[in-house]
Amino acid sequence: MQMPDGTPAEIDLSRPSAARVYDYFLGGAHNFEIDRQLAEQIASMTPNLAATMRSGREFLRRAVRVLLDAGIDQFLDIGSGIPTVGNVHEVAQAANPQARIVYVDIDPVAVAHSLELLAGNDRATAIRADLREPKLILDEARASGLIDFSRPVGILLAGVVHFIPDVDRPADILAALRAAAVPGSFLVISHSTFEDQPQEMLDAQRLSARTATEITLRSRAEITGFFGDWTILEPGVVHMPLWRPDSPSDVDEHPERFGAFGGVARHDRAAG
Repeated sequence: MQMPDGTPAEIDLSRPSAARVYDYFLGGAHNFEIDRQLAEQIASMTPNLAATMRSGREFLRRAVRVLLDAGIDQFLDIGSGIPTVGNVHEVAQAANPQARIVYVDIDPVAVAHSLELLAGNDRATAIRADLREPKLILDEARASGLIDFSRPVGILLAGVVHFIPDVDRPADILAALRAAAVPGSFLVISHSTFEDQPQEMLDAQRLSARTATEITLRSRAEITGFFGDWTILEPGVVHMPLWRPDSPSDVDEHPERFGAFGGVARHDRAAG
């Protein structure tokens, strides 16, 4: 069912959505006035936040290219948000037209627009699910026919795990996702942090409490723990611009200002 303006009835317009705020900062069109109001308030406190969002998207693109070079041709992108230019399927299928992608998001607007964007692309789809339900995500990904967990897969968690509070046991969720992957698979994570951050950035992050998905800031050590016993690729879990930049000129003097760590790990076969 839709409201008179065409918005799906299940969408709560009384609260801003993290996915739609993110879309606004990336220059997208899939957001509402309540989202723009919160985005502008956050931006007034942290003028470089749009650059932070773009830095996160650039980290994801670089990571996807590394996975492609390693032979990965199927991707499970959890917390994918609303489609914007340079999405995973565009990067992956430009390099390998046979690459398959399943996007997962909790926001019905994000999923609806993803499906609209992907119409006619039989190697990419989107499903609505909550990261806190990893079994459902895995089952739905299998049911799509696009993800074969008997083969190596790229699991992408870009800017989403920080929406899972400690009470929901994010380490257990990540362990369940890793357990479904065979050796040769990769895990990509970017996650907001309180380390090396000025007070105004921390204050802006706390405004996320006004959305349905409050952010939990974590340390580098906590974020590193989400990779379990998988082999973390060089240069490790670092501030996002420092993770394999395309050019040294892409890294400014203060890469920590973007407020998040990023890393990539590979599932290696156990010795013995």
